[in-house]
Amino acid sequence: MMAHNGVTPSQTVGPFFRLGLGAMTVPDLARPGVAGRVIVLQGSVRDGAGDAVPDAIIETWQADAKGRYPSGDDGMEFPDRTEFQGFGRVATDEGGRFSIRTIKPGPVPGPGGTSQAPHLAVAIFMRGLLRHLITRVYFSDDATTAVDPVLALVDPSRRGTLIARAEAESPDTFDWDVHLQGATETVFFDI
Repeated sequence: MMAHNGVTPSQTVGPFFRLGLGAMTVPDLARPGVAGRVIVLQGSVRDGAGDAVPDAIIETWQADAKGRYPSGDDGMEFPDRTEFQGFGRVATDEGGRFSIRTIKPGPVPGPGGTSQAPHLAVAIFMRGLLRHLITRVYFSDDATTAVDPVLALVDPSRRGTLIARAEAESPDTFDWDVHLQGATETVFFDI
């Protein structure tokens, strides 16, 4: 008979989700020689009661500093796909915190010939979710955020949930918290 520690995989994701994740973690996209302004996006993931979510996974996808996606799906020429991968993945710690070091992306083409403000696409995976959550994060120090066509679709009272704030003492560090429910719930997109 096998010993049982009392923990069973009753959720769709976790607590076993972290097993084997170490090799798939990509917390630093700003490799030496990559072009662009190096920034840090940090924050936390909170549940509806405001408690930390210690076992979430944050994935980011973004354009490079010139607004080109490494996949080439945007039709723009991307000269060296080894220079900037555009994809990051980190797990939250026991306090629900995460941090990703990357470059600030450039503006990308938007619907109807418009331009989208620099942003990161974000996917959130965690226990109890049957489908991951999709959102975006914009930057408080970028004037084009105010006229982004996708952000304009969001109720003005909720847009702030998608904007990372530059720290006064460290303007290359941006703070952004994800709230899964409640009065300050982050805006999530249906795709």
